[in-house]
Amino acid sequence: MGIDSSLTSAFGETEALTFKEDVKWLKESIQKVKSEVGKRIVGQKEMVHLSIATVLAGGNVSLIGKPGLAKTLFVNTLAEATGIKSDRIQFTPDTMPSDITGYEMLDAIEKELKFVEGPAFTDLLLADEINRGSPRTQSALLEAMQEKQVTVNGTPRSLGELFHVLATQNPIEQEGTNPLPEAQLDRFLTQVDLPYPTAEEEMIIADMDDFIEVNAVISRDDLIRMERLVKKARKVFDPEVKQFAVNLVRSLRPESEEFDLQEVNDSVGFGPGPRASQALIKMATAQALMDGRLVASIDDVKELAIPVLKHRMALDKQFVMTQDGTEDALKIDLINKMVDHVDGLRGKKPVPSADLRMK
Repeated sequence: MGIDSSLTSAFGETEALTFKEDVKWLKESIQKVKSEVGKRIVGQKEMVHLSIATVLAGGNVSLIGKPGLAKTLFVNTLAEATGIKSDRIQFTPDTMPSDITGYEMLDAIEKELKFVEGPAFTDLLLADEINRGSPRTQSALLEAMQEKQVTVNGTPRSLGELFHVLATQNPIEQEGTNPLPEAQLDRFLTQVDLPYPTAEEEMIIADMDDFIEVNAVISRDDLIRMERLVKKARKVFDPEVKQFAVNLVRSLRPESEEFDLQEVNDSVGFGPGPRASQALIKMATAQALMDGRLVASIDDVKELAIPVLKHRMALDKQFVMTQDGTEDALKIDLINKMVDHVDGLRGKKPVPSADLRMK
């Protein structure tokens, strides 16, 4: 069945035509956002692209890099360019959960408890240097990231439809950092590692003004509409591409029922869970629509494998000690090998179709 037939079957003829126009609008709008962000952010194209795709896919992104690589500036700039509210939490060892969620206080005049909203009550929350906070405080973000609500004194409070966390982290080897718990890492749809700028980029940065005005080129309602469009597009996700994503995730698990590869068994402590398959599908859909394509391809899954999967798995510590290179580099190498391996098995070793019920 062709793309047009799939769209008509899923949406009806009139709605299928509207969907095509909406995808064209989304592509053009995101190009405007990227252009506006580019007024302040030189280079770091992967960070800009993946962060926007993650937001459109309804997720949260972790930005990892040395200080001074424009992580905080980018988050503020993205909020301005998209016309949404943003707030910031600077994590320190003494940051408390109530500093994120808010708290209740006694109103001396009305003699009743009133809730004071914390920074989490916004559209785009910058969790700055999240791994400098204590594990207890880091975990306070878990409910907000997954459920888009916080609970204060037993009362759940909704954060609204448009809520995303863009968390910056310093490399874990730096002094004063605490690694995020595995459960919270899995809540980040993507993780982006930031390189230093090139020599040419740094020459441009050196000449830039301290303040550059950025205008809102889309609105908050536009961003909500885009998120809903990405969610709608998953209804026509290509089964072959879905199968490839599921196979890739399963191939990275030790003693996998279908693959059981010795290299994976010897090197991986734990592999990515089912949420990783969902994440690949969500991100592939968002990337396709940003590019003006109606459906995602296997190439989308391949391109997104590292930012989606690397932080969802851990290598065996004994294995890492016997190898040259960092654990991150070893994970990247293994993911790339499994991408090639699964690609070579297409049509030869299918995994029973998965029923992925995504929110």
